[in-house]
Amino acid sequence: MNLAALNEIAEKMVTPGKGILAADESTGTIQKRFDAIGVENNEQNRRDYRELLFRSTETMRDHISGVILFEETLYQNAADGTPLVDLITQAGSVPGIKVDKGAKPLPGFPGETITEGLDGLGDRLKKDYERGARFAKWRAVIDIADGIPTWGAVKANAHALARYAAICQANQIVPIVEPEILMDGAHDIDRCDEVTRWVLSTVFQELFEQRVALEGMVLKPNMVVCGKKCTKRASVDEVAHRTIAALKATVPSAVPGIAYLSGGQSDEEATAHLDAMNKIGGFPWKMTFSYGRALQAAPQKAWSGKSENVAAAQRAFAHRAKMNGLASVGQWEGALEKAA
Repeated sequence: MNLAALNEIAEKMVTPGKGILAADESTGTIQKRFDAIGVENNEQNRRDYRELLFRSTETMRDHISGVILFEETLYQNAADGTPLVDLITQAGSVPGIKVDKGAKPLPGFPGETITEGLDGLGDRLKKDYERGARFAKWRAVIDIADGIPTWGAVKANAHALARYAAICQANQIVPIVEPEILMDGAHDIDRCDEVTRWVLSTVFQELFEQRVALEGMVLKPNMVVCGKKCTKRASVDEVAHRTIAALKATVPSAVPGIAYLSGGQSDEEATAHLDAMNKIGGFPWKMTFSYGRALQAAPQKAWSGKSENVAAAQRAFAHRAKMNGLASVGQWEGALEKAA
């Protein structure tokens, strides 16, 4: 393992003013996105949509440090035959790959899941590296409900994340470690805070035991927020302070950066929370975004599968990327949204 090279990539992924575009929706997930805009879910439409994002050269150069790709996209070529991964590198961004095989029911633990995909991971990563991927992503899903999460599910998912991260680093790939506490449900912010601290502390204990070099990874956590069905909403300021406090208590300073997931927040909520945290400051890591829907909902709607809408979709993408880029350095203001 060349830790200096891994650290260089990790640092590039959390470059101030930039963040990570999560364009790694599975075929099933993008089906839901395309259904909402009336677009058929076929390989050409998936390629055309993602190509319009990657060809937003100025946006990519100025605001996108890395792109998480679905396996199909990593090995896909643009309409003119250029590998899509080359469009990303030409724009100065780092290509990455989603390598987990999804969350499946965890036997013996009703209502809880375990993320699969460790079998054959090393061989797959070798091929992905040859194609141009320099980082990977693995998502563990933790739900909050009556009686869950349980210790068994938290431990199992943390162990799988650590094993994945160790295999990545052995293959010169920077792991994004993503333990997501879902915001579905009626739990309040206190419960999210409690579970977030529990999960993160368990994940880092497992990373230590699996000898993962923290300097060569990026953490992708949830923010500390209320469940969607909670009647008492938390302010932007409370979310920001709670999230920073939880991470300070659990995440070692050796980690180069935190790239938050949006987790079902609205576009502006995800931006406002990130901005508020960076305005507070006083933490040892760079803090940026790794957003999927919060970056793509607007351009998807603008595009709607029509070639004549590509420019409009690229403008919508540019706006959201710029807003989040400003938030990653604490320079966003709500008035910028209204002006646009």
